[in-house]
Amino acid sequence: MTFLMGPALLFCPADRPERYQKAADRADAVILDLEDAVAPAEKQRARGAILAQLGAGEGPELDPSRTIVRINPAGTEEFAKDLHCLAHTPYRTVMLAKAESAAQLEALEGYQVIALCETARGILNAPAIAAAPNVVALMWGAEDLLATLGGTSSRMADGGYRAVALHARSAVLLAARAFGKEAVDSVYVDIPDVAGLAVESADAVASGFGSKACIHPAQVAAVRAAYAPSAADIEAAQALLSAAAAANSGVFAFEGKMIDGPILKHAEATLRRAAQNG
Repeated sequence: MTFLMGPALLFCPADRPERYQKAADRADAVILDLEDAVAPAEKQRARGAILAQLGAGEGPELDPSRTIVRINPAGTEEFAKDLHCLAHTPYRTVMLAKAESAAQLEALEGYQVIALCETARGILNAPAIAAAPNVVALMWGAEDLLATLGGTSSRMADGGYRAVALHARSAVLLAARAFGKEAVDSVYVDIPDVAGLAVESADAVASGFGSKACIHPAQVAAVRAAYAPSAADIEAAQALLSAAAAANSGVFAFEGKMIDGPILKHAEATLRRAAQNG
């Protein structure tokens, strides 16, 4: 199984059905959130909203290939209710909140799972989680992680991540890629700070994250822009690969730089992103 959604994944509270289609139209995929975005007293209504919009005739149904449902943590009463709801829908991609072990994935057989690692145990067990056959991607959660650690914020005063958050981010990325799975970068909670989001999204691209989650429609454009190579980037990658073909050598010089296999893979990745965002 391969995760093909992205790069901009937009959360939408599941108890706000009037926003479903708007979110889907704005982003590459919509995440209907049954967990943190919905108050405990409203969760049953949120599940009802997901069911009600199927074939209601009030508007187009969401495309299952571009729809993710974030479900509550495994082992909770809400988790069981979420699965009962999903069994009556065409949605087969779920995001498991607070994923902590490979064993939790067994209850999700038949679903493509984005495992959201946002606790200390989830981060430490990220490799085992990534190895689960029904996991297609890993995502990390900054604020939930710091909350479970007893911290107060994932970021420092300058907006950069604290060391523990950076460690978790790297651990989830490495675990996902080690097992051939996609990696999704965490949300950027300062909605007005589009410049900061752009910088963080560019870093996500350069680091190897295939997608980034958004919490507001206004964030989608910045994420998409970061993942879409510029014309200059595409031209440089093409020139480098052409030079490599002409050199017919494992290592060669190009524009004053030593070029070898890893550098060529960077160029190939740029062209792949260009094709995906074309």
